[in-house]
Amino acid sequence: MKITIIGVGNMGSAIMKGLSRTQNFTLSAINPVNSRVTSLAKKLGFKLVNTNSEVVNLTPDIVILTTPAPITTVVAKELAVLNDHTIFISAAAGITHEDLARVLPNKEIVNIIPNTPVEVNAGTIGLALPTGISAEAISKVMTVLDSLGDVIEVPERQLDIIGVIGGCGPAFVDVMMDAMSDAAVKHGLDRQTAYEVIASMVKGTGKLAYDSKLAPALLRDQVTSPAGTTIKGVEALEKNGFRYAMMDAVDKANGES
Repeated sequence: MKITIIGVGNMGSAIMKGLSRTQNFTLSAINPVNSRVTSLAKKLGFKLVNTNSEVVNLTPDIVILTTPAPITTVVAKELAVLNDHTIFISAAAGITHEDLARVLPNKEIVNIIPNTPVEVNAGTIGLALPTGISAEAISKVMTVLDSLGDVIEVPERQLDIIGVIGGCGPAFVDVMMDAMSDAAVKHGLDRQTAYEVIASMVKGTGKLAYDSKLAPALLRDQVTSPAGTTIKGVEALEKNGFRYAMMDAVDKANGES
């Protein structure tokens, strides 16, 4: 399957790296001349072009739009000349299926909100499928997205909050991990070991929650023994407003004042 990524910024680069790791696709990208992107193309071995007109010659089966929202429909309109079999996957936040359908008539279009862990094929990807999309298109889209991580289908109206939880969430977890590493160093652990332990803990905790489907509160209860060390730490989190701080962070990232 031939895949062309439009825009190789942070998210485009993450998707490209994740797809490249699978070695299952023929990859290409379009981006304005940029030394970082040129170096990435050489490193990963994908074809890089610099103008929209060159994309036609690539004859992609799937086009992934990772362009900034303000220019996404403009760029998409220039790609409307691609064959009707070409499927468009838009990762542009705030751009609806209706917005794209107006400039890409007769094209199969889906909207996604991924996060940067797609780079290591461990992403969280919100997916909105439009009414009437063909089974063949869904199969091709899922082949691509499943290779990048966990795909969670939601109505299009829920993609924004998926973007906050899944997209902004890694930064919130990074802040938590950084604070925990400071505490570990304070108590005598070297910095690199602290990072490894904390990253492993987050990875395992997330996998347990995802695989078990248990509510986080139930998983917490499995760790908090009566009068034990963990419940004392949980008490300190509650005392210092950790739960409210996280909810407030989500509210602010979601645009609430």
